[in-house]
Amino acid sequence: MTERIAVGILGATGMVGQHFIALLEDHPWFELTWLAASERSAGKRYGDMPWRLPGTTPAYAANLPITTLDVVDAAPPLLFSALDASVAGDAETAFARSGRLVVSNARNHRMDPLVPLLIPEVNPDHVALLERQRRERGWPGGIVTNPNCSTVVIAMVLGALRQFRPSRVVVTTLQALSGAGYPGVASLDAIGNVVPYIGGGEEDKIETETLKILGTFERDAVTNAPFVVSATTTRVPVPDGHTAVMSIELAEKPALEDVSRALQQFTAEPQLRKLPTAPPRPIVLHTAQDRPQPRLDVHHGRGMPVHVGRVRACPIFGYKLVALGHNVVRGAAGAALLNAELLIARGIGLASSEVRRSYATAEIRGT
Repeated sequence: MTERIAVGILGATGMVGQHFIALLEDHPWFELTWLAASERSAGKRYGDMPWRLPGTTPAYAANLPITTLDVVDAAPPLLFSALDASVAGDAETAFARSGRLVVSNARNHRMDPLVPLLIPEVNPDHVALLERQRRERGWPGGIVTNPNCSTVVIAMVLGALRQFRPSRVVVTTLQALSGAGYPGVASLDAIGNVVPYIGGGEEDKIETETLKILGTFERDAVTNAPFVVSATTTRVPVPDGHTAVMSIELAEKPALEDVSRALQQFTAEPQLRKLPTAPPRPIVLHTAQDRPQPRLDVHHGRGMPVHVGRVRACPIFGYKLVALGHNVVRGAAGAALLNAELLIARGIGLASSEVRRSYATAEIRGT
């Protein structure tokens, strides 16, 4: 691509927004030009805001001014949303109606039947929903979403095993503190403790979003996958990395070796296209009995792979394993960035005909 696409971030000052800033530095396709956040931050330089990630605010973003969410007409054609669910619904709709493509991390539009809920390695064909969304809503722009931060890990595993026809799944998550945002869980509630409940419909998100992602796309609609998921979510004193302990029933009854091989060899369109944010291997299979671990594994590959280990027989469901993913990268900012790359690579993302001619028809090789 000879020219980079101008992009903006909605909710740029929060934890997910800061991960967007970090991941977009030196991105070969996208150039960050515009930031929006709440009225408390409006009018300030981004470098004047507290930086919560390791190191300091990236220099390329420090001088960018922060505007409010109501300055719709000034926004670039492609926006990444890190907005809180309390404001994301109306704000993202306004930007989509104005002609912007919004790639969202918020939950508000995920289960809308006209909105793609994407994991590029698992259901890239669902991007076709965007055309129907624009047609029926009358939007020149559009909204595309990525899943809940634990759903990404779980659905990636099930996507790799789809050939064996999953029929029942029981999963318990051990979710990191960063999943609660900043300042998050009070220290006296978190240290030396396991909180056996996460609010905001966390368990329901896993149980419903997974079925939409693994569903089939036909006749301009997604039909949910024909299996059932039962989820329990807990909060643990880990900085980053959501762990999912999964028991899985597979209708085809493969050998354990075949399950491990399917996980290890799993690859998909992002890897074939060499999309900039795609890891070479979307799933890293560990053979050591004490892996994966958040401390040792979650930052591997800039936080984009899903790690799987302890693949073994389950006396009830047939198979069980442990999966791990970086909740704020693969489960949030990195997931949205990869979604945007897939849209641009397929040439169906941006609404403006001029932008389409300039970017969508470019020969994209991931370099």
